[in-house]
Amino acid sequence: MSFKVLFRSVVFLAILFVMLYIGVNNRQAADFYFPMVLDKKLTTDAAMIYFGMFAVGVIAGTLLTVGGGSGKSRSSSKGEK
Repeated sequence: MSFKVLFRSVVFLAILFVMLYIGVNNRQAADFYFPMVLDKKLTTDAAMIYFGMFAVGVIAGTLLTVGGGSGKSRSSSKGEK
C-alpha cells in the first residue's frame, strides 16, 4: 500500500469523525433554504444538513476524479496505427 493511499484514507476518516462529532453535538432543528430546488424551507436536524452537504461534496469530488481517466487510452491507440 502506498503512502498516498494511506494518507488519503486517514484524511477521509478524520473528516468522517468530524461529521460524526458534529452530528452528536448538533441535534437542534435547523432551517435549510435552497430556492432553486425546494419551494419551501426544510426543517431538520443540523447534523442531517451537514451530512447531506458532505455527501454531495464526496460524490462530486469522486466524479471529478474518476472522469479524467479515458484520455490516456486514446493517445496510446493512435500511436499503434
